[in-house]
Amino acid sequence: MKRSLAILVSALSISAMTVPMTLPVWAEAADTKEEASDTQDLEDGVYIVDFNTDSSMFHTNEACEGKGQLTVEDGKMTLHISLVSKNIVNLFPGLAEDAQKDDAELLQPTTDTVTYKDGLSDEVYGFDVPVEALDQDFDLAIIGTKGKWYDHTVSVSNPEEMNDDNKLPVEVAEDEAEDTENAAEDTEDAE
Repeated sequence: MKRSLAILVSALSISAMTVPMTLPVWAEAADTKEEASDTQDLEDGVYIVDFNTDSSMFHTNEACEGKGQLTVEDGKMTLHISLVSKNIVNLFPGLAEDAQKDDAELLQPTTDTVTYKDGLSDEVYGFDVPVEALDQDFDLAIIGTKGKWYDHTVSVSNPEEMNDDNKLPVEVAEDEAEDTENAAEDTEDAE
């Protein structure tokens, strides 16, 4: 009886020592499977997504309720976000330090008309932001009318196919940059 008890205690001790070492491996494997399912490729189409940001000062317009419109075309994802005003004049996918380099390609604004629940509307800037993956943080630098760059960390999650029920109350006008280019071309043609 004493020998059986000693074997049982030894077996329990060994089990207790090995369980903590194996549990993290199981948990890690489960996390990897969950992450893989969250970031699986979306079919080409238009989706409404959550735009998550690290700042209460940089977010989507209140009419959009924290959402953006994600377009997937040929496997590439582009997020359109409508901001609160026209105070943020450019975005850069990366860090503020890199945005200030000569060869940096800044994201140009669109003029979006947002319509609030009370029926009033407002013109704000919107931006098309390239997105590499869902549910993963990425850097997005912003510059405002005061000319100072700020770093932010954002992510995109919870894609739902866009339909009449979840469509954002936003109309996107043609890029102002395109308007400027077209005006310059028209002037050259007239000369």
